[in-house]
Amino acid sequence: MTRTTRIYLVGAGVIARFHAQAAQRLPGETQLIVADPNPAARADFAGRFPQARLFDNATTMLAEPAQSGDIVVLATPPFTRLALGTQALSSGRHVLCEKPLAMNAQEAEQLLALAKARNLLIGCCSARFVDTPTTREAKRLVDSGSLGAVYHATFVQRVQRFRTGIEYQPTSRWFLDSSKNGGGIVMDWTPYDFTMLNSVLAPVRVEVVDAWLANPATHLSLPAGTVFDVEEHAGATLRFHRADGTKVNVTYERASCTHGEARSVLEIEGTQGAVRWNWLMIGGKGELTHTTDVDGKPSSVTQTFDKTELPPHDRPLHYLWKRIAGQPSAAVVNADAVFNFRCLRAVYDCANTGQPQSIQREGQA
Repeated sequence: MTRTTRIYLVGAGVIARFHAQAAQRLPGETQLIVADPNPAARADFAGRFPQARLFDNATTMLAEPAQSGDIVVLATPPFTRLALGTQALSSGRHVLCEKPLAMNAQEAEQLLALAKARNLLIGCCSARFVDTPTTREAKRLVDSGSLGAVYHATFVQRVQRFRTGIEYQPTSRWFLDSSKNGGGIVMDWTPYDFTMLNSVLAPVRVEVVDAWLANPATHLSLPAGTVFDVEEHAGATLRFHRADGTKVNVTYERASCTHGEARSVLEIEGTQGAVRWNWLMIGGKGELTHTTDVDGKPSSVTQTFDKTELPPHDRPLHYLWKRIAGQPSAAVVNADAVFNFRCLRAVYDCANTGQPQSIQREGQA
Protein backbone atom coordinates (compact mmCIF):
# COMPACT_ATOMS: atom_id res chain seq x y z
CA MET A 1 0.00 0.00 0.00
CA THR A 2 1.32 3.44 -0.91
CA ARG A 3 2.32 5.49 2.11
CA THR A 4 0.78 8.98 2.25
CA THR A 5 2.78 11.59 4.13
CA ARG A 6 1.26 14.85 5.28
CA ILE A 7 3.75 17.72 5.44
CA TYR A 8 2.59 20.72 7.47
CA LEU A 9 4.60 23.84 6.71
CA VAL A 10 4.50 26.70 9.21
CA GLY A 11 5.60 29.67 7.12
CA ALA A 12 5.30 30.23 3.38
CA GLY A 13 8.50 32.17 2.70
CA VAL A 14 11.66 31.36 0.77
CA ILE A 15 12.87 28.43 2.87
CA ALA A 16 9.35 26.96 3.05
CA ARG A 17 9.32 26.73 -0.75
CA PHE A 18 12.46 24.59 -0.64
CA HIS A 19 10.78 22.27 1.84
CA ALA A 20 7.68 22.13 -0.37
CA GLN A 21 9.84 21.07 -3.32
CA ALA A 22 11.51 18.46 -1.12
CA ALA A 23 8.08 17.17 -0.08
CA GLN A 24 7.11 16.69 -3.71
CA ARG A 25 10.13 14.42 -4.18
CA LEU A 26 9.41 12.16 -1.19
CA PRO A 27 8.58 8.53 -2.01
CA GLY A 28 4.88 7.71 -2.13
CA GLU A 29 2.00 10.15 -1.99
CA THR A 30 2.40 13.52 -0.26
CA GLN A 31 -0.10 16.08 0.95
CA LEU A 32 1.13 19.64 1.48
CA ILE A 33 -0.58 21.83 4.09
CA VAL A 34 0.68 25.37 4.79
CA ALA A 35 -0.03 28.13 7.31
CA ASP A 36 1.12 31.74 7.11
CA PRO A 37 -0.62 34.89 8.42
CA ASN A 38 0.71 36.97 5.50
CA PRO A 39 -1.86 37.03 2.64
CA ALA A 40 0.80 37.95 0.07
CA ALA A 41 3.01 35.04 1.13
CA ARG A 42 0.07 32.64 0.95
CA ALA A 43 -0.93 33.89 -2.49
CA ASP A 44 2.61 33.54 -3.81
CA PHE A 45 2.90 30.05 -2.33
CA ALA A 46 -0.44 29.01 -3.84
CA GLY A 47 0.76 30.14 -7.25
CA ARG A 48 3.85 27.96 -6.97
CA PHE A 49 2.17 24.97 -5.29
CA PRO A 50 -1.50 24.96 -6.33
CA GLN A 51 -2.08 21.54 -4.77
CA ALA A 52 -1.35 22.86 -1.26
CA ARG A 53 -4.04 23.46 1.33
CA LEU A 54 -3.60 26.91 2.87
CA PHE A 55 -4.40 28.31 6.31
CA ASP A 56 -3.90 31.76 7.81
CA ASN A 57 -2.71 30.36 11.16
CA ALA A 58 -0.98 27.27 12.52
CA THR A 59 -3.55 26.68 15.26
CA THR A 60 -6.35 26.01 12.79
CA MET A 61 -4.06 24.00 10.52
CA LEU A 62 -2.89 21.70 13.32
CA ALA A 63 -6.36 21.25 14.82
CA GLU A 64 -7.18 18.41 12.43
CA PRO A 65 -6.51 14.94 13.89
CA ALA A 66 -2.92 13.74 13.56
CA GLN A 67 -1.97 10.69 11.55
CA SER A 68 1.07 8.47 11.98
CA GLY A 69 3.97 9.91 9.98
CA ASP A 70 2.75 13.52 9.90
CA ILE A 71 5.64 16.02 9.86
CA VAL A 72 5.44 19.69 10.81
CA VAL A 73 8.22 21.84 9.33
CA LEU A 74 8.94 25.07 11.21
CA ALA A 75 10.15 27.50 8.53
CA THR A 76 9.86 30.61 10.68
CA PRO A 77 12.42 32.72 12.64
CA PRO A 78 14.03 31.24 15.78
CA PHE A 79 12.05 33.35 18.27
CA THR A 80 8.92 31.40 17.23
CA ARG A 81 10.45 27.93 17.70
CA LEU A 82 9.38 27.21 21.27
CA ALA A 83 5.73 28.20 20.89
CA LEU A 84 5.26 26.63 17.47
CA GLY A 85 7.31 23.54 18.30
CA THR A 86 5.28 23.01 21.47
CA GLN A 87 2.05 23.40 19.51
CA ALA A 88 3.18 21.00 16.78
CA LEU A 89 4.42 18.30 19.17
CA SER A 90 1.30 18.67 21.30
CA SER A 91 -0.78 18.00 18.21
CA GLY A 92 0.84 14.54 17.98
CA ARG A 93 3.14 15.21 15.03
CA HIS A 94 6.87 14.89 14.42
CA VAL A 95 8.66 18.23 13.99
CA LEU A 96 11.47 19.41 11.72
CA CYS A 97 12.93 22.77 12.79
CA GLU A 98 14.87 25.02 10.50
CA LYS A 99 18.26 25.74 12.01
CA PRO A 100 18.94 26.82 14.68
CA LEU A 101 16.83 24.51 16.81
CA ALA A 102 15.69 27.18 19.28
CA MET A 103 16.68 30.53 20.79
CA ASN A 104 18.61 29.06 23.73
CA ALA A 105 19.48 25.79 25.45
CA GLN A 106 16.52 25.99 27.84
CA GLU A 107 14.03 26.15 24.96
CA ALA A 108 15.75 23.26 23.19
CA GLU A 109 15.54 21.12 26.33
CA GLN A 110 11.84 21.94 26.72
CA LEU A 111 11.13 20.79 23.17
CA LEU A 112 13.16 17.61 23.68
CA ALA A 113 11.28 16.78 26.88
CA LEU A 114 7.93 17.18 25.11
CA ALA A 115 9.05 15.08 22.13
CA LYS A 116 10.16 12.29 24.47
CA ALA A 117 6.92 12.46 26.45
CA ARG A 118 4.90 12.13 23.23
CA ASN A 119 7.19 9.48 21.70
CA LEU A 120 7.85 11.79 18.77
CA LEU A 121 10.91 13.04 16.90
CA ILE A 122 12.11 16.61 16.77
CA GLY A 123 14.73 17.08 14.07
CA CYS A 124 16.89 19.98 12.92
CA CYS A 125 17.81 21.14 9.43
CA SER A 126 21.42 21.44 10.63
CA ALA A 127 21.68 17.97 9.05
CA ARG A 128 21.83 19.53 5.56
CA PHE A 129 25.55 18.91 5.08
CA VAL A 130 26.25 16.13 7.57
CA ASP A 131 26.25 13.26 5.07
CA THR A 132 27.97 14.50 1.92
CA PRO A 133 30.20 11.91 0.20
CA THR A 134 33.37 13.80 1.17
CA THR A 135 32.36 13.92 4.84
CA ARG A 136 31.40 10.24 4.81
CA GLU A 137 34.90 9.40 3.54
CA ALA A 138 36.54 11.67 6.13
CA LYS A 139 34.56 9.95 8.88
CA ARG A 140 35.56 6.54 7.50
CA LEU A 141 39.23 7.52 7.71
CA VAL A 142 38.82 8.70 11.29
CA ASP A 143 36.81 5.64 12.39
CA SER A 144 39.08 3.12 10.65
CA GLY A 145 42.20 4.38 12.40
CA SER A 146 43.82 5.39 9.12
CA LEU A 147 44.83 8.72 10.66
CA GLY A 148 46.20 7.10 13.81
CA ALA A 149 45.34 8.88 17.05
CA VAL A 150 43.45 12.02 16.08
CA TYR A 151 44.67 15.01 18.09
CA HIS A 152 43.81 18.23 16.24
CA ALA A 153 41.21 19.69 13.87
CA THR A 154 41.06 23.05 12.15
CA PHE A 155 37.77 24.55 11.03
CA VAL A 156 38.07 28.04 9.52
CA GLN A 157 35.37 29.39 7.21
CA ARG A 158 35.76 33.13 6.55
CA VAL A 159 34.13 35.28 3.90
CA GLN A 160 34.61 39.03 3.75
CA ARG A 161 30.98 40.08 3.06
CA PHE A 162 28.11 37.60 3.14
CA ARG A 163 25.92 38.66 6.05
CA THR A 164 22.41 37.21 6.11
CA GLY A 165 20.06 40.18 6.25
CA ILE A 166 22.54 42.46 4.43
CA GLU A 167 24.38 40.96 1.45
CA TYR A 168 22.29 37.76 1.50
CA GLN A 169 18.49 37.83 1.88
CA PRO A 170 18.60 41.60 2.49
CA THR A 171 14.86 41.83 3.15
CA SER A 172 15.14 39.46 6.12
CA ARG A 173 16.43 42.01 8.62
CA TRP A 174 15.38 39.86 11.57
CA PHE A 175 18.64 37.95 11.13
CA LEU A 176 20.39 41.07 12.51
CA ASP A 177 18.24 41.28 15.64
CA SER A 178 19.31 39.11 18.58
CA SER A 179 15.81 39.26 20.10
CA LYS A 180 14.50 37.45 17.00
CA ASN A 181 17.47 35.32 15.89
CA GLY A 182 19.27 34.71 19.17
CA GLY A 183 22.60 35.80 17.66
CA GLY A 184 24.41 36.23 14.36
CA ILE A 185 26.78 34.02 12.39
CA VAL A 186 27.01 31.46 15.20
CA MET A 187 23.23 30.93 15.14
CA ASP A 188 23.10 31.08 11.34
CA TRP A 189 25.95 28.77 10.27
CA THR A 190 27.47 27.11 13.32
CA PRO A 191 24.52 24.66 13.56
CA TYR A 192 25.85 23.05 10.37
CA ASP A 193 29.44 23.17 11.62
CA PHE A 194 28.87 21.45 14.96
CA THR A 195 26.52 18.90 13.45
CA MET A 196 29.20 17.87 10.97
CA LEU A 197 32.13 17.99 13.42
CA ASN A 198 30.20 16.07 16.08
CA SER A 199 29.27 13.44 13.50
CA VAL A 200 32.84 12.92 12.31
CA LEU A 201 34.63 13.14 15.68
CA ALA A 202 31.82 11.60 17.78
CA PRO A 203 32.59 13.36 21.08
CA VAL A 204 30.93 12.32 24.31
CA ARG A 205 31.74 15.75 25.72
CA VAL A 206 32.69 19.10 24.21
CA GLU A 207 34.55 21.83 26.07
CA VAL A 208 34.52 25.42 24.89
CA VAL A 209 37.82 26.51 26.42
CA ASP A 210 37.76 30.07 25.08
CA ALA A 211 35.57 32.03 22.65
CA TRP A 212 35.11 35.47 21.19
CA LEU A 213 32.51 37.41 19.17
CA ALA A 214 32.96 40.48 16.96
CA ASN A 215 31.02 42.64 14.51
CA PRO A 216 33.42 44.37 12.08
CA ALA A 217 32.26 47.87 11.12
CA THR A 218 31.39 48.52 7.45
CA HIS A 219 29.52 51.16 5.50
CA LEU A 220 25.81 50.36 5.74
CA SER A 221 22.56 51.87 4.48
CA LEU A 222 20.06 50.05 6.62
CA PRO A 223 16.49 51.33 6.97
CA ALA A 224 15.85 53.58 9.95
CA GLY A 225 15.08 51.62 13.07
CA THR A 226 16.86 48.44 11.95
CA VAL A 227 18.31 46.58 14.90
CA PHE A 228 21.81 45.24 14.23
CA ASP A 229 23.24 43.83 17.45
CA VAL A 230 24.62 40.43 16.42
CA GLU A 231 28.11 39.06 15.77
CA GLU A 232 29.33 38.44 12.24
CA HIS A 233 32.74 37.01 13.19
CA ALA A 234 33.38 34.46 15.92
CA GLY A 235 35.97 31.98 17.06
CA ALA A 236 36.58 29.38 19.74
CA THR A 237 39.14 26.99 21.15
CA LEU A 238 37.41 23.65 21.63
CA ARG A 239 38.30 20.31 23.13
CA PHE A 240 36.42 17.20 22.01
CA HIS A 241 36.48 14.25 24.41
CA ARG A 242 35.96 10.92 22.65
CA ALA A 243 34.62 7.64 24.06
CA ASP A 244 38.08 6.01 23.98
CA GLY A 245 39.45 8.68 26.31
CA THR A 246 41.35 10.63 23.63
CA LYS A 247 41.02 14.38 23.23
CA VAL A 248 40.91 16.35 20.00
CA ASN A 249 41.79 20.02 20.16
CA VAL A 250 39.75 22.03 17.65
CA THR A 251 40.56 25.47 16.30
CA TYR A 252 37.26 27.01 15.19
CA GLU A 253 36.46 30.25 13.33
CA ARG A 254 33.44 31.54 11.37
CA ALA A 255 33.04 34.91 9.62
CA SER A 256 30.38 36.34 7.35
CA CYS A 257 32.19 39.69 7.56
CA THR A 258 35.88 40.34 8.13
CA HIS A 259 38.48 42.86 7.00
CA GLY A 260 40.94 39.98 6.85
CA GLU A 261 41.36 37.62 3.94
CA ALA A 262 38.76 35.06 2.98
CA ARG A 263 39.84 31.60 4.03
CA SER A 264 38.42 28.07 4.06
CA VAL A 265 40.18 25.26 5.92
CA LEU A 266 38.79 21.99 7.22
CA GLU A 267 41.43 19.50 8.29
CA ILE A 268 41.74 16.71 10.85
CA GLU A 269 45.22 15.61 11.92
CA GLY A 270 46.32 12.35 13.48
CA THR A 271 49.59 10.66 14.37
CA GLN A 272 49.51 8.62 11.12
CA GLY A 273 47.97 11.07 8.67
CA ALA A 274 45.67 13.99 7.98
CA VAL A 275 42.55 14.61 5.93
CA ARG A 276 41.19 17.84 4.51
CA TRP A 277 38.02 18.09 2.50
CA ASN A 278 35.29 20.17 0.94
CA TRP A 279 32.36 19.31 3.17
CA LEU A 280 29.59 21.46 1.65
CA MET A 281 29.93 20.11 -1.90
CA ILE A 282 27.92 23.04 -3.24
CA GLY A 283 26.96 22.18 -6.79
CA GLY A 284 27.51 18.50 -6.03
CA LYS A 285 31.31 18.60 -6.36
CA GLY A 286 34.05 18.29 -3.78
CA GLU A 287 37.54 16.99 -3.08
CA LEU A 288 39.17 15.11 -0.20
CA THR A 289 42.91 14.87 0.33
CA HIS A 290 44.45 12.20 2.55
CA THR A 291 48.08 12.84 3.49
CA THR A 292 50.41 10.25 5.03
CA ASP A 293 54.12 9.67 5.41
CA VAL A 294 55.85 7.56 2.75
CA ASP A 295 59.57 6.95 3.24
CA GLY A 296 59.93 10.04 5.38
CA LYS A 297 58.11 12.38 3.01
CA PRO A 298 54.52 13.69 2.92
CA SER A 299 52.41 11.83 0.36
CA SER A 300 48.95 13.06 -0.59
CA VAL A 301 46.15 11.32 -2.46
CA THR A 302 43.20 13.42 -3.61
CA GLN A 303 39.78 11.97 -4.40
CA THR A 304 37.20 13.87 -6.41
CA PHE A 305 33.50 13.46 -5.71
CA ASP A 306 31.04 14.80 -8.25
CA LYS A 307 27.67 13.55 -7.10
CA THR A 308 25.42 13.91 -4.05
CA GLU A 309 22.33 11.80 -3.53
CA LEU A 310 20.01 14.75 -2.80
CA PRO A 311 20.08 18.54 -3.21
CA PRO A 312 20.96 20.26 0.10
CA HIS A 313 17.48 21.62 0.77
CA ASP A 314 15.88 18.21 0.21
CA ARG A 315 18.03 16.40 2.75
CA PRO A 316 16.55 17.33 6.17
CA LEU A 317 12.98 16.37 5.24
CA HIS A 318 14.01 13.22 3.39
CA TYR A 319 16.28 12.18 6.28
CA LEU A 320 13.50 12.63 8.84
CA TRP A 321 10.99 10.81 6.61
CA LYS A 322 13.37 7.83 6.43
CA ARG A 323 13.97 7.88 10.19
CA ILE A 324 10.23 7.81 10.87
CA ALA A 325 9.89 4.93 8.39
CA GLY A 326 12.57 2.97 10.26
CA GLN A 327 15.10 3.23 7.44
CA PRO A 328 18.82 4.06 7.74
CA SER A 329 19.03 7.83 7.88
CA ALA A 330 21.36 10.76 8.53
CA ALA A 331 18.60 12.62 10.38
CA VAL A 332 19.72 14.59 13.43
CA VAL A 333 16.95 14.26 16.00
CA ASN A 334 16.08 14.57 19.67
CA ALA A 335 19.08 14.31 22.06
CA ASP A 336 21.63 14.55 19.23
CA ALA A 337 19.99 17.68 17.83
CA VAL A 338 19.94 19.28 21.28
CA PHE A 339 23.58 18.31 21.96
CA ASN A 340 24.72 20.00 18.75
CA PHE A 341 22.67 23.09 19.57
CA ARG A 342 23.96 23.29 23.16
CA CYS A 343 27.53 23.21 21.79
CA LEU A 344 26.94 26.35 19.75
CA ARG A 345 25.12 28.11 22.60
CA ALA A 346 28.13 27.30 24.79
CA VAL A 347 30.24 29.42 22.42
CA TYR A 348 28.05 32.41 23.36
CA ASP A 349 28.13 31.52 27.06
CA CYS A 350 31.91 31.26 27.04
CA ALA A 351 32.38 34.49 25.09
CA ASN A 352 29.93 36.42 27.26
CA THR A 353 31.09 35.16 30.67
CA GLY A 354 34.76 34.51 30.00
CA GLN A 355 34.32 31.10 31.60
CA PRO A 356 34.94 27.72 29.92
CA GLN A 357 31.84 25.66 29.18
CA SER A 358 31.32 21.88 29.09
CA ILE A 359 28.52 20.05 27.26
CA GLN A 360 27.91 16.37 27.94
CA ARG A 361 26.21 14.18 25.35
CA GLU A 362 23.08 12.57 26.77
CA GLY A 363 23.64 9.02 27.98
CA GLN A 364 27.41 9.51 28.30
CA ALA A 365 28.84 9.81 31.82
